Amino acid sequence: MTLPRRSLLMGAAAAGLAGPALAQGITPTLNALALRANAGTVGIISGGPDGTYVRIAADLAAVLDDGDALRVLPIIGKGSLQNIADILVLRGVDIGIVQSDVLAFARRERLLPGVDSLIQYIAKLYDEEVHVLARQDVARIEDLAGKPVNVDVRGSGTAMTASLLFDALGIPVAATHEPQDTALERLRRGEIAALVYVAGKPARLFGGIPAESGLRLLPVPATPALLETYLPAEFRSADYPALVPEGGTVETIAVGAVMAVYAWPASTERHRKVARFVEAFTAKFPTFLQPPRHPKWREVNLAAQVPGWTRFTPAAPTRPRPFAER
Repeated sequence: MTLPRRSLLMGAAAAGLAGPALAQGITPTLNALALRANAGTVGIISGGPDGTYVRIAADLAAVLDDGDALRVLPIIGKGSLQNIADILVLRGVDIGIVQSDVLAFARRERLLPGVDSLIQYIAKLYDEEVHVLARQDVARIEDLAGKPVNVDVRGSGTAMTASLLFDALGIPVAATHEPQDTALERLRRGEIAALVYVAGKPARLFGGIPAESGLRLLPVPATPALLETYLPAEFRSADYPALVPEGGTVETIAVGAVMAVYAWPASTERHRKVARFVEAFTAKFPTFLQPPRHPKWREVNLAAQVPGWTRFTPAAPTRPRPFAER
């Protein structure tokens, strides 16, 4: 326990022993500390512990944290659809990292009322590749028809994209919904035929797979139907030395990652907090392009537009007011 916290707790205990009068003196101090801590805190919901989102959120915290003025709290999330819902309703969540196709999906399925007017974006981040990892006896993605394929937990961005992918290719699979680390173990044991994972390469989940694992990345053909929503992409040996032969490539498709935010009215404190985050993010962006930050940052273009989305526009001024004015 740190010394300041120990002193505060001992002071509170002493207040309890000394009587109500002293305890009442402690309460305003705690309230002031709470106001100061929360005034500059921004919660960012990301993805699972093995994905790229959580590493991007960790980078945001490492670069942007600035004491009481701005503190970034990375939160492990359950996927793009759940992240959008959490931005809408969950206390403490201001920003979320989601797939760019999630808003159109939620709109089409009528999953979240008013989502068009309530969710905006701060920036398009990078493209995420669709990984289809299978046993060696599965030669083509078409061979997965009728077989068990894990598509991550229900409500995740991967589950959403996998559904759209297999529908577009006309491949009916027996979808399972387990966490990715559990699915990888089941795949190694031969209990499922493949797993689908949408993540920015290189995904840490696949980092420890040895060359003799008996697993392979399946090509995902960039058909005209898929190119209406997704981008062509590829994996190289440099991305996954154990899964892609030296000098070879594996074709796939990619979807954009977006930093989404609740559309707070400009007059609110939550809007001012997010505006301060955007200001700091823009000013310190060059730092994200340097090691040890994730290599995906080098793909980010802050001016990039996201079709079908509205950009969050900070209201001036965005600099924090003195604490006494809050």
